[in-house]
Amino acid sequence: MNVPTYSLAERDRRWALAREIMEAEGVQALVAYGEHECADLAPFAPDVYFTNDRPGAIVIFCRDADPIELTWSTLPVADHIQAARRGEELWIPPERIRVAKHAAGVVEVLREHRLESGAVGVLGLDPYPPFHINPIMPHGLWSQVLAELPEVEFKPVGLSYLFATICQSEEELAVVRHSAATGDAMAEAMLEAARPGVSEAEVYAAGMAAAFRRGLAAPDMLLSSGPGFVSWGPPAWSYRPQAPRVIEDGDVIMAEVFCRFGMKETQHQVAIAVGRVHPDIEIGAKVARASYEAGLAAARPGNTFGDLVEAMRAPLEEAGAWNVHPLVHTLNPMGPVCGFGAGLRRLPDSARYGRLFEVPTMGGELPLAPGMTFAFEPNAVIGDRLANLGGTVVIGEDEPIELNPFTAQLLRSQS
Repeated sequence: MNVPTYSLAERDRRWALAREIMEAEGVQALVAYGEHECADLAPFAPDVYFTNDRPGAIVIFCRDADPIELTWSTLPVADHIQAARRGEELWIPPERIRVAKHAAGVVEVLREHRLESGAVGVLGLDPYPPFHINPIMPHGLWSQVLAELPEVEFKPVGLSYLFATICQSEEELAVVRHSAATGDAMAEAMLEAARPGVSEAEVYAAGMAAAFRRGLAAPDMLLSSGPGFVSWGPPAWSYRPQAPRVIEDGDVIMAEVFCRFGMKETQHQVAIAVGRVHPDIEIGAKVARASYEAGLAAARPGNTFGDLVEAMRAPLEEAGAWNVHPLVHTLNPMGPVCGFGAGLRRLPDSARYGRLFEVPTMGGELPLAPGMTFAFEPNAVIGDRLANLGGTVVIGEDEPIELNPFTAQLLRSQS
C-alpha cells in the first residue's frame, strides 16, 4: 500500500500561511490552541496543522521566528525523541519544544519576544462547529494570560485561519484520498457483515476493524438500525448500559463513518437495506440521492456554500421531507454547515420537550474554490423513517470530484 506523507515543503507552506494570517490581521504573534489528544470527532487541532506532531499543544508564532510548541506533559517529548531515533522527519526541533501548556508558558514566550503590548492573534477564541459552538479556549488559562498581559490586544483569527487553510494542497489531497478509500473499505466490510441475527456491535466492529487494518484512525461511528427511525448519533450501547440491538429482516442500518489520516477527515454515509425495507425508506433514499446529485451540480467555483445548501434542500422541499442532520458541511477544517432540525416539530412526541429550535445554516457566504473538501450527507425523513447516504466531495477546477460514490446509494445486504 502506497501511504502518502507530508514533506518539509508542506511544513514551509503552512508556516507561510501562519505569517500571512498574521500580516492580514495586523498582529505580531499567533497563538494556536489545540484540543487535548484522543478527541474523537471533529477535533480542534490547529496545533497539529503547524507541527505535524502529537495533538494537544499550544503553538506560538512570534514575528519572523520559527514556532514554539508548548506540550501538556513529558509524554509528547518522549514520543518526539523516539520518532527522531526512528529517523522520522520532524517539523519542530527539540530546542523549540517546552513542557508548558499553561498560562505561564504562553506569557513567557510572548515576553521573550517583547510582546507585552501590541496585537496577538489567537486560534481558540472563535466558535468551531459542530461541537465547539462556544470557543474551546479554557477560561482559567485565558483569564490568567489576560491578567498577566493587560496591554496586549488579543484578536480571534479563526475566520482568517479557515480561509487560509480550507483549500487543500496536493499533498493534503493525497492524504484525503487515502482516508476516503479507507472509508469505502469500512462501508464494504459493514455491508458484508450486515444480516439478520447479528448485532449492531458486529457491524460496527467490522467497519472499525477495516480502518485499523489499513493503519487509519476511525475515531467513532454514528449508527442506528431498525425498521424505521429518526434518531442520529452514536449507538445507544456506546453510552448507556444495554445490549446492542440484533438486526432483523426488513431493517435498515444507517451509519456515519469517520476516517482520519494525517489529521485530515473524510466522512461516509452508510445505508444498508437488510431484506425488503419499508417503502418510505426507499422513497427517502431516492430523495436523498436527488439531493446528492443537486449538490454535485452546484459544487463548482463561482457558487457559494449557501448556493450549495439551497440546491441540496430543493428535492426535500419538493418531496415534503425534512433533514435530521446537515445535508452538507465543510471538512478540513470544519466550519460552514447546513441548517437542520426544523422538522423535528412534526413529530407528536416533540410537544413534550422544552425549547426546540433549528440549527441555522452557518457560513453561507463562503465562496467555493478548488481544493475544498465537503461532507455530502443528504438525508430525508419520509413519515417517521430516515434515509441517509453520501460521502466526501472535493471542489475541482471545473467540476466536483466524488471520492465515495459507493456510499452515495442505498446498499443492499446479500446475506
